[in-house]
Amino acid sequence: MNRDEDFPTLPLWPSRAMLALLKRVPQGAFSRAFGRVADVPLPRPLRRPLLAAFANAVGAHTAEAELPLEEYASLNRFFTRRLRPGAREWPHDPRAAASPVDGATGQVGVVREGRAIQAKGRWYSVAELLDDAAEGARFDGGAFATLYLSPRDYHRIHAPCDGVIGLARHVPGALLPVNAPAVAHLPELFARNERLVCYLDGPLGRVAVVAVGAYNVGRISAAFDPEWNAPPGRSAWVTNRRGVSEGETRRYDPPVRVRQGDEIMTFHLGSTVVLLFEPGRVALDPGIRPEMPVRLGQVLGRG
Repeated sequence: MNRDEDFPTLPLWPSRAMLALLKRVPQGAFSRAFGRVADVPLPRPLRRPLLAAFANAVGAHTAEAELPLEEYASLNRFFTRRLRPGAREWPHDPRAAASPVDGATGQVGVVREGRAIQAKGRWYSVAELLDDAAEGARFDGGAFATLYLSPRDYHRIHAPCDGVIGLARHVPGALLPVNAPAVAHLPELFARNERLVCYLDGPLGRVAVVAVGAYNVGRISAAFDPEWNAPPGRSAWVTNRRGVSEGETRRYDPPVRVRQGDEIMTFHLGSTVVLLFEPGRVALDPGIRPEMPVRLGQVLGRG
């Protein structure tokens, strides 16, 4: 018998109409155009008033920024700001899985028959998310957590645990929104959008960190492999680059060693991170619930 929870809760018709329109436009080109606007240099005298107005509008905490507002030469530079030293704490526990971002939880739970829950009545294939059937099978039965970043949040992604990165993959795809209406309405959304995946091997087994791009974003850079960000010498990224339509897998020998809290990727405007853990390796904190705020370094679970 079908249960009410098996059926998605659809957003209101204006949101559905907007999503239908976005599926028909060149999302990559539009997002790159928005990115160029975000990269426009701001005259130094205007930086503080303009960025302060933006921060106030979205609720960003400028007091946590590493630099004074006048030191950020563009909106994108402010979006990708680092935090001031001491603004976040890490557990420094090899058995702890910490939040790699500031944001809010989406769905959390266990991968069942190769699928993770996206929203009420919406599931997606983990193998398709990773663009790798063997890696998808590895996480079947393990815990997962989805973390959403809003425009107010800090946009750098850090290692949730100690480990080494021996494998990473860029998966081209769509650039649909990942806001609440889109997550509720669009099937397989996270497995459709463009993403950058890296795998951490360490005390918690293999942990997949999946950075999912979105409309008006689409740009994700790799701190663990700066040469992947092209062209060199500029503020650049791996994803949503014109002319790149095929995925790329990179293997590192020797692997890239990271400590819990090290920066590994950056969203150049913000989106969603999916964390995947192998079965039996991490138990999520039972207090972690959907739609609750999380802070960078907060313990999400333990091995």
